[in-house]
Amino acid sequence: MPPANEILPPPLSLYVHLPWCVRKCPYCDFNSHKAADDTPFERYVLALAHDLAREANEAGDRPVTSIFLGGGTPSLFRPAHIRIILDSCRRLLNLAADCEITMEANPGTVEHGSLAAYRDAGVTRLSVGAQSFHLQSLQALGRIHGPEQIEMTFREAASAGFDSINLDLMFALPGQSPALAAADIGRLLELSPPHVSYYQLTLEPNTVFFSRPPAAMPDEDTAWEIQAHGHHLLGQAGYEQYEISAFARPGHRCRHNLNYWQFGDYLAVGAGAHGKLTTADGTVLRYQKPANPLQYIEQAEGNGQALVRMPVDIKDMAFEFMLNVLRLSDGFSAELLKARAGLEPSAIRAELDQATADGLLDALPGQKWRPTNTGFRFLNDLQARFLP
Repeated sequence: MPPANEILPPPLSLYVHLPWCVRKCPYCDFNSHKAADDTPFERYVLALAHDLAREANEAGDRPVTSIFLGGGTPSLFRPAHIRIILDSCRRLLNLAADCEITMEANPGTVEHGSLAAYRDAGVTRLSVGAQSFHLQSLQALGRIHGPEQIEMTFREAASAGFDSINLDLMFALPGQSPALAAADIGRLLELSPPHVSYYQLTLEPNTVFFSRPPAAMPDEDTAWEIQAHGHHLLGQAGYEQYEISAFARPGHRCRHNLNYWQFGDYLAVGAGAHGKLTTADGTVLRYQKPANPLQYIEQAEGNGQALVRMPVDIKDMAFEFMLNVLRLSDGFSAELLKARAGLEPSAIRAELDQATADGLLDALPGQKWRPTNTGFRFLNDLQARFLP
């Protein structure tokens, strides 16, 4: 038993960032870089192992419930690279027996037979960046694959033994009508993936699309019509919406992302990766690795500055918590608020009551709250209610 004044830490995950792509998509604001002939894949993998050893010291014997290999395009790394990374995780961390290990894969980068090798290396869940099944939409998004490659990748993943597969699908694309968006959903449902991420294209700062917006973007009303109909079609097909942009069949919710949204802890290795750790006294620490891959490699090898972990100010804690949990259709409880953010509902009672009165939150028995349909539609406004 822990001491009476010691707070039990939340569940712990690991995020591994693999930063290279064949080319940078014009809408992407992630820390990704175009791969070249001299891209140091092997050196980067070894740097991850060095970095992971340091993170393991912070984790101690806390069980790691999930690992997410994100990017960039992790499927640019060979199965042998992924095996080295996961072998390091198994050697250095206390992985839960049922640890969920997800890898992102883009259809244009998956070689025949490689998915079985990734599975053999230890990957248990695949997240495939489909984005659209309409060729012109894929071209407008700068994707390097066509609709046929999505289907080939999905079927090969199933043949390789992956029974947990996510397909990413975007909507409100340049020139996309409600009919085209519904056709995308129809093509996706023919494959019947266990998990679907369905999210709107947004023009983020520091992207090509932000500086040069594409023509014929759907207006706000059309985007909402597309979203509402897409949600209806997915629900009709048996998918449960458990997060603002995540839909799953029973037993296939993404544990890694749920840990983020429930304000859990996560270790971070890789260029630009963000981490969050809760100390024994309840202090929440955040940190970030260098974004430039070469600078990251040098720091991981021991040639860079020491990592600084910054505490989250208690004034910002409610907003940080709500930024995550309000994405969940189930919302949150007073118990979770206390356990993860160290706050009692009384600390934010005025904000909770006002959001409920305005129809953005439902107050449920047992001190639980969840977003209403209106709250989901205007999620940014709801989250902003909890800014300090």
